[in-house]
Amino acid sequence: MLKRAFILAVLALSLANPALAVDPPYQRQMERLAEIMGSLYFLQPLCEAGDEDWRAQAAELIDLDEPDEDRRQRLAGAFNTGYTAFSRFHRHCTPASQEALARLLSEAQRLARDIHTRFAE
Repeated sequence: MLKRAFILAVLALSLANPALAVDPPYQRQMERLAEIMGSLYFLQPLCEAGDEDWRAQAAELIDLDEPDEDRRQRLAGAFNTGYTAFSRFHRHCTPASQEALARLLSEAQRLARDIHTRFAE
């Protein structure tokens, strides 16, 4: 009887909590790329007149990945984190801002190439 009650309790708990989706193997890289794009969205207009719309590109990238709502929120949160991190300390374009911009662009290119090479169909 105790064994049956235990089995029913486990079954009830498993039905009450739906299974969480498993992240794709590139999730961490996508989150980092979204974070970088958020940083670029803030820094590039500060330091140079670029015609890239990093927010639109990040939204398109997320849409193309077709994430579930949890992953979509995490990717958008990573973008916002990147934007916020640089907006706290950079008010004007400085040599440090320019260096950060160059390094972020380089890392974004590397990440995008790596994700595409390893995981694109």
